[in-house]
Amino acid sequence: MSQTLSENHKKYNIWIWIVSIVIPIAVAILFTIKIPGVERLGFLPPIYATINGITAVILVLAVYNIKKGNRIAHERLMKTAIMLSALFLVMYVVYHMTSDSTSYGGEGFLRYVYFFILISHILLSITVIPFVLITYVRAISGRFQMHKKIARITYPIWLYVAVTGVIVYLMISPYY
Repeated sequence: MSQTLSENHKKYNIWIWIVSIVIPIAVAILFTIKIPGVERLGFLPPIYATINGITAVILVLAVYNIKKGNRIAHERLMKTAIMLSALFLVMYVVYHMTSDSTSYGGEGFLRYVYFFILISHILLSITVIPFVLITYVRAISGRFQMHKKIARITYPIWLYVAVTGVIVYLMISPYY
């Protein structure tokens, strides 16, 4: 049985790394593709920013619930957060396939703050993918001690990405 768990763990790890590499590459490629004849979907940014905000709240609620010992609520909230993050990604890519990127128009100190937040958000949004997947697989595999160990790393990164997604939107929204 232990060999089967080990084999499953290896299969999961291979898929985690494939997905973690393919998603950022696919997003980068899709950014270069513009869908002709499709109207700009300018209504999407506030929606996917809201999804980011909801994801942040759900992450906080999930941690609260697991600390209170409510594993079922924690599990449901985490699955919801994963689904919302996937939905965000789809909307984000669709928007950028139908619209040109918006330049930040702020000046001075705020411009530096914006680009710091944006760059850290982008880099950590790529970095968090394998963390989320590994954390999730450890939970569904019943490897709760290992899940807890990596969740302590995953949670603050994911929360930062969700919150900064909202901040980036709020800072650039006057320039849409």
